Amino acid sequence: MTKRTAAKYKIDRRMGENIWGRPKSPVNRREYGPGQHGQRRKAKISDFGLQLRAKQKLKGYYGDLTEKQFRRIFREAERQRGDTGENLVGLLERRLDAVVYRAKFVPTVFAARQFVNHGHVKVNGQRVNIPSYRVKEGDVIEVRDRSKQLAVLLEAVQLPERDVPDYIDVDHSKMTAAFVRTPSLADVPYPVIMEPHLVIEFYAQN
Repeated sequence: MTKRTAAKYKIDRRMGENIWGRPKSPVNRREYGPGQHGQRRKAKISDFGLQLRAKQKLKGYYGDLTEKQFRRIFREAERQRGDTGENLVGLLERRLDAVVYRAKFVPTVFAARQFVNHGHVKVNGQRVNIPSYRVKEGDVIEVRDRSKQLAVLLEAVQLPERDVPDYIDVDHSKMTAAFVRTPSLADVPYPVIMEPHLVIEFYAQN
């Protein structure tokens, strides 16, 4: 797994939310934050705090991207026509590791990054090992033949806690997925409320 795999539940605890909807998240049992002071009454969060939290939550959801990576994607979303928040979500969902996760080829977005890094995925018949690779509408993502019996893959397909969204057309019998269209915020099955408009406000002021 990536360096963040062991710490993915720390992200949940820090946010106070089960941002991936995983049944084993500690937030399901303890809603307070980590550390010895985690149970203290929470102070009212400032506008800056809300904006920062929204950014951390969205950034963390996609495998805890670095600030440099996330800011670069945000700047690109700003340059595109239309709503910046919708553009941001669309760009994040077009990452190859995000598509692999959405297609239920792996159980977590962290595992998706590793799965792509290790060369288990092809796009339009060509092997791609860059998690940030941006897929286009109509691209076909498939698991390499020699990887189709991996335990992590077979486990993920059976996961009951999430479904494949309709902007990805998956055939699990062949382990292929077609990226049908770039989704809007309302299309993306986030287990928690994401607030890209607060992310925009954060970067507008910082």
